[in-house]
Amino acid sequence: MDYLQLPESIIENAKPGGQVLAESKQHRSSSDINPPQTASDNTCSITKDFSCIYSKDLLPALSGEDTTKCFFQELVNILLSYVCKSFRRSSKVLDFHHPHQLREGLEGFSLELPDQPENLEQLLVDCRDTLKYGVKTGHPRFFNQLSSGLDVIGLAGEWLTSTANTNMFTYEVSPVFILMEDVLLRKMQEIVGWSEEEGDGVFCPGGTMSNLYSVLLARYHFFPEVKTKGMTALPRLILFTSAHSHYSVKKSAAVLGIGSENVVLVKCNDRGKMIPAELESSIITAKDQGCVPFYVNATAGTTVYGAFDPLNAIADICESHGLWLHVDAAWGGGLLMSNLHRVKLQGIERAWSVTWNPHKMMGAPLQCSAILVKKRGLLKDCNQMCAEYLFQTDKHYDTSYDTGDKTIQCGRHVDVFKLWLMWKAKGSEGFESQVNKCLENAEHLFDKLKQKPDFELVFKSKPEHSNVCFWYIPPSLRNMPPGSERNRRLHEVAPKIKAKMMEQGMAMIGYQPLGDKVNFFRCVFSNPATQTEDVDYLLEEITRLGHDICIRIETDL
Repeated sequence: MDYLQLPESIIENAKPGGQVLAESKQHRSSSDINPPQTASDNTCSITKDFSCIYSKDLLPALSGEDTTKCFFQELVNILLSYVCKSFRRSSKVLDFHHPHQLREGLEGFSLELPDQPENLEQLLVDCRDTLKYGVKTGHPRFFNQLSSGLDVIGLAGEWLTSTANTNMFTYEVSPVFILMEDVLLRKMQEIVGWSEEEGDGVFCPGGTMSNLYSVLLARYHFFPEVKTKGMTALPRLILFTSAHSHYSVKKSAAVLGIGSENVVLVKCNDRGKMIPAELESSIITAKDQGCVPFYVNATAGTTVYGAFDPLNAIADICESHGLWLHVDAAWGGGLLMSNLHRVKLQGIERAWSVTWNPHKMMGAPLQCSAILVKKRGLLKDCNQMCAEYLFQTDKHYDTSYDTGDKTIQCGRHVDVFKLWLMWKAKGSEGFESQVNKCLENAEHLFDKLKQKPDFELVFKSKPEHSNVCFWYIPPSLRNMPPGSERNRRLHEVAPKIKAKMMEQGMAMIGYQPLGDKVNFFRCVFSNPATQTEDVDYLLEEITRLGHDICIRIETDL
């Protein structure tokens, strides 16, 4: 049974303009297809032939209100059709085409920009085709990324956000959204375990930026002179992160002028967790070399293995050496919503800063990431530039709500409303159920893989997060002894299955090598629409595609 079942009549009525959005350059008007609509304040009062109408005819044109309503209704039809199809297992996850095919144009869809305006009919076709040739990341069988799913309430929030089209730098232009951000940040800080007197934060354009903020703040906290004098006034700084951490930590060091060579990658155990003794040894070594350690990044939910670093042990070391502890919980932060699974982040309350991406396990539409900072006021001290055209001190309201000077950016997108609306719709209990369901799907996949002789788990132990890593083993390799030849052949399997899967378009899963391990599949669950039947389908599909492809590999060899 589909996760979301809608009456066929609704799905049919949701088709974009009936057949108005033809797949060729020959367009028929909406009046040829759609019956006249009832006039009201909120609907289009007449049908429109959009082939004769241009953007200049929409609002703010004097007589553009009714035309604008009709245009938006056609657009909503396109969007509703896409949303409905995203949840239907009979629809494709993607209609794959190579880059050169899309660049050259397909069925009247052209990426080229014209000198003369095109009519609204063409724009509606372009909207439909943009979605058609994209990837349905909300599809129940999309397992490719950490961020997946299509939350209808979150989508509504994103639509409203774009309609408001405002900026998050001052209360005067964004009063409601500024207060919503404050409420959300305080709630998230409470869930992390900080007291009411502690905590600050800001929503950022993704986890990489949130992690960059953590390094920026740590450096300023220990060396405030860097803000005015730069890195030449500082000793050689060293930061530490696990070998399995996100690459954004190295990138942050490069961007901030610390240098990627001054990032020490701490060894992990076989399960991908940072080894505290190795961290301690690395810190002592750096000090012996005359360098200044200042920052440690611990990961709560690594990208590939879904591993959780031992936060309390790492926090003890950071306290002993006086180092800033950041926890990158971009992927694992959602588990804090679950009473069953939050124990995996035990010790996160001891962090000085935390990255948490609700657009991952909590299912908020992209993008939605927060940097949480324990020391209140540090964000502003670090980033404040006091631009007088924005942050006047003699405004008639409480200017502490002018948050723009806390951030690196000036203009900042509203990323909070969709999450706030989702929280209202689900409650904390709804998020908990959602997270638990994703990890149940992971356990179901793990149990299935253990029973299948044509699959091999990367880890024999139960997954900590919703990441499940495995190989498909074709028949010819099942009895082959371990060694370089077997690895060479096995390394070819996952990419070829993935390519065929994308060409057929009915499911999507990621793969990668890691360390001495050849290419393996990584299945991740963050989509509440995914059911156990979808997990079973994935394995059946890999087996079907793998059998045919691996025969050809053997022939090629």
